[in-house]
Amino acid sequence: MSASVTPLFGDKKNKDTQVLFDRHEINQIMNLYGRMVSAGQWRDYSIDFESREARFSAFRRAADRPEISIVKRPDLARKQGLYALLGEAGQTLKRGSDLKSLMAPLERRLMKLVEA
Repeated sequence: MSASVTPLFGDKKNKDTQVLFDRHEINQIMNLYGRMVSAGQWRDYSIDFESREARFSAFRRAADRPEISIVKRPDLARKQGLYALLGEAGQTLKRGSDLKSLMAPLERRLMKLVEA
């Protein structure tokens, strides 16, 4: 009987085939996530890394579908932009090559009118 071992970390073959968020992208996304949590908008998140895309999804409740997803697809970088903002039903809300401008509609949710 032969046993095979699948390494949890350090598998270079698998790493080359996955799309990942870099440190700067994760910092921008988690900064927004933290502010949305403190505003009571989101409660949970997930990050998925696949061969064609990396996806950050934010949830109002853990049992729900994601309210939004930020998707990084390098194969669409020259055509439609590297990033896409997807809504709850999976519809594309915005595309772009800059993560900051892609998250602008979400930033607007945090703005509140202050009465004088």
